[in-house]
Amino acid sequence: MDERLPIWLCGVHSLGFALFHLAFWRLFDWPRDLRSCSVATRAVTQILNLRLTYVFLAVAAACFFLADDLLGTRLGHCLLGAMSLFWLGRLIEQALFLRFNHWGLHVLSVLFALGAVLFAWPLLAA
Repeated sequence: MDERLPIWLCGVHSLGFALFHLAFWRLFDWPRDLRSCSVATRAVTQILNLRLTYVFLAVAAACFFLADDLLGTRLGHCLLGAMSLFWLGRLIEQALFLRFNHWGLHVLSVLFALGAVLFAWPLLAA
C-alpha cells in the first residue's frame, strides 16, 4: 500500500466537508432562518462558515499536493495531529451541544470520528 493513501483519504474527507459547508445556506435555509438573528450573529455565522470552508480546502490541498511533506516533516506531523484533535474536539462538541436523537447527527458523529482516525493514522504508522 502506498504510504500516502491515508493522507489522500484525509484530503477527500476535508474536501467533502468543504463542500458540505458550502451547502449550509441551502441545507439550513440560512437566508430565511438567519433573519431572526441579530445582524452581528448572522454575519459572524456566515463568516465563520466561509473561513472554516477555506481551512478545509487548504487542508485538502496540502493532503493532495504535499503528502510527502505531511508524512516526512515535523510541521506535517503537527498539522496531522492538529487536524486529528480538531475532529476529536468536534465529535465531543457535537455530543455536548446537539443533544437530540437524529440519524443525521449520528452520521456526522461517525464522520467526525473518521476524521480523527484518518488524520492520526499516518502518525501512528510512523
